[in-house]
Amino acid sequence: ALLCVAATSVLAQGMRPVDVDKLAESPPTTVDKYGKGDLQFGELRLPTGKGPFPIAVVIHGGCWTKGFATLRNTSPVASALAAKGVATWNIEYRQVGDAGGGWPGTFLDWGAAVDHLRVLGQKYPIDLARVAVVGHSAGAHAALWAGGRSRLPKESEIFAPEPLPVQAVFAIDGPGDLASLVGPDAGICGKPVIAPLMGGTPAEKPERYAQASPQQMLPLGPRQFLIGSALLTPAMAQAYSKIAKAKGDRVQVLSIDTGHFEVIAPGRDEWNSVEGLIVANMLSPARKSAK
Repeated sequence: ALLCVAATSVLAQGMRPVDVDKLAESPPTTVDKYGKGDLQFGELRLPTGKGPFPIAVVIHGGCWTKGFATLRNTSPVASALAAKGVATWNIEYRQVGDAGGGWPGTFLDWGAAVDHLRVLGQKYPIDLARVAVVGHSAGAHAALWAGGRSRLPKESEIFAPEPLPVQAVFAIDGPGDLASLVGPDAGICGKPVIAPLMGGTPAEKPERYAQASPQQMLPLGPRQFLIGSALLTPAMAQAYSKIAKAKGDRVQVLSIDTGHFEVIAPGRDEWNSVEGLIVANMLSPARKSAK
C-alpha cells in the first residue's frame, strides 16, 4: 500500500541533528553492553506496566561516519515510543573513523546489538516474538539490513549464526540501496561515505554490496515500512518496493513532505505520523492474539 502524504526530493533546510539532540528524553531503564568495545552499548527503555512489551531496536544515522551523530540523536524517539507502550533498545555502534568501524565492524555491531535482546529478555519483560528495528538515515539502511541478515551466506564476514528473528522494519528516510548512493553521498554528507564504509566501490567489492545492501538481499522476510521525506525519495522507495514485492516481501511506503530530521522530532506532526505507523503495527498483533 502506498500512503503518500506528499514528497520532496531534496534535503530541505530545516531541523539539524543538534536540534533533535536537544529534544527531551526519558532516562533509560538500564544501559547495557552488547560487546566489549567502548561504543558497543545501548539504552533500554521500558514502558510502564508489567509487559511483556514489544521491543524496537532503534538505530541512529549520521552518514555511517564518526562525528555526525550518536545515539543521543534517537533517544527522543526511543523515549517517545516507550511512552506509547513499545520498549526500545537505542544502540550505539562503531562508525567509519572509529577503531574497527566500517566493514565489517559496523555491521557486526548492528547484528550483535539486535541479538543482545536475548540477554536482555532474561532479565526484563520484553517480548522476543515482537521485535522491530527502527532506523533513521544511515540507521534506516542498518534496520533493513538487520531484518534480512538471516539470508547471509555462512562464509560472509558479517554472518552470525542464528540471528534473532525480526518481525518488522521501519526505515525512516534512509537508503535501501547502497550502490546507487555512491557519488550522490558526497553531496548529502559533504564527503564520500559509502565506499569508505564498504572498503571499496561496488565494482571493487561486489560481494560486500551483495551482503550489505538490502535491495540486493531481497527478499528480507520481515514486513518493511519505508518512510521517505528528504533523502528517501518516492521514486527510490517505489523502486525498492517493486523489487521487494516481486520477491514476496510485504512493503508499505509512507512519504511525508518535510526535512530529514523533522521525521524524528517528537512533538512535530511529521513524527506523529511515523509514531502512529510504528505503534499501530507493533501493538495491534498483541491485541489480536489476546482475543
